[in-house]
Amino acid sequence: MTDEDIALVRESFAHLHRRKNETAEIFYARLFKIAPEVRPMFKGDSAAQRTKLMETLTVAIATLRDPKGFGALLGKLGRNHHGYGVQERHFDDVGKALIWTLRTSLGPAFTPELERAWLSLYDEMASIMIAAGRAA
Repeated sequence: MTDEDIALVRESFAHLHRRKNETAEIFYARLFKIAPEVRPMFKGDSAAQRTKLMETLTVAIATLRDPKGFGALLGKLGRNHHGYGVQERHFDDVGKALIWTLRTSLGPAFTPELERAWLSLYDEMASIMIAAGRAA
């Protein structure tokens, strides 16, 4: 990711984080709509799951300039998700749900440049998680 991409992601995420519960609810509603087969993987408290999503994004975005920390976080997450039964094909659905959530939540502020920055971030996150899942 470029420095500009990182700045765009961080600025937009600050806006989303102020409405973190709503943002996470929108994300999971969309994910379960486009990939209903993943719903059984979420056995715990839905409020706790929403919190985990936003906390993970917060830490991932905070460590964007720290490749070692970023990789360690997402590697662990990838191994954990592999254990939950997440398959590589699910990452595409999660990416679609994320971009839809961003577009819905940010409205006109979700510019093509911002979409490109978020897609770049998600591609990096998914690549690390998939590789860690394969190695698990």
